[in-house]
Amino acid sequence: MRSTARIVAVADGARGTRLAELHGEAPLLLRRTRAVPTDDGEVQVHLVGGAAGPLGGDRLRIELTVGAGALLCVRSVAASLVLPGAGGERSRLEVTARVEAGGRLRWLPEPLIGAARCDHLSRSVLELADGAALVWRDELVCGRHGEPVGDVRIDTTLRYGGRTLLRNELAVGPRAPGWSGPAGLGAARVTGSLLLVDPTWAVTGPPGPAPLGPYAARLPLAGGPAVLLSATGADLATVRDALDGSRVGASLSSGREGK
Repeated sequence: MRSTARIVAVADGARGTRLAELHGEAPLLLRRTRAVPTDDGEVQVHLVGGAAGPLGGDRLRIELTVGAGALLCVRSVAASLVLPGAGGERSRLEVTARVEAGGRLRWLPEPLIGAARCDHLSRSVLELADGAALVWRDELVCGRHGEPVGDVRIDTTLRYGGRTLLRNELAVGPRAPGWSGPAGLGAARVTGSLLLVDPTWAVTGPPGPAPLGPYAARLPLAGGPAVLLSATGADLATVRDALDGSRVGASLSSGREGK
């Protein structure tokens, strides 16, 4: 299956943010889930699964554009379960995001679950102008209850003002030697990250490196106003508690990065 979802959010004066485009194709269906913007003008959209998957062989693409001064939050109604295809083909999800100066994107989907025997690549390319803000959450659950994980790779690239701040790759599964060893996830079944960009940190500097728990840490990114929070754990609740319970991660619920 090949499908594309597209969201374009633009500032709309006193009314806050307007969705100039909201296009989805099964299984990537989109629904606006706030009748009116929040007090700060943010609009919210949910991804609604219109079919099972991703399945082996699927080619899925999500395109996000946030204009100058626009505020957009994207969530999903349920976790994404990656399943193997009949012929062993790889499934792919490509996400591109562009945020203009003064715009803010919060990407807060439910986790990705890699089922046994799956083969999946999730690639995100994030382009932010100087003065843009971002909250980007990635979570991976290694297999359903009582089963091993298949092959899953998550690639993330962040560019801010034309400068590359992050290129990160996480691979798990039979084709990723050592992924479950002490240099990888160890005995953890879940891993998650929060990538935060706050333009005010260009003046004050981002929060410094710090442990967030026994298997979680905060690391500032060189060259821009950004930090990466990462955690691993036995279950999703443990990982989310470590990330969202931090001083910086707690800003997720309010949409105020780094406050």
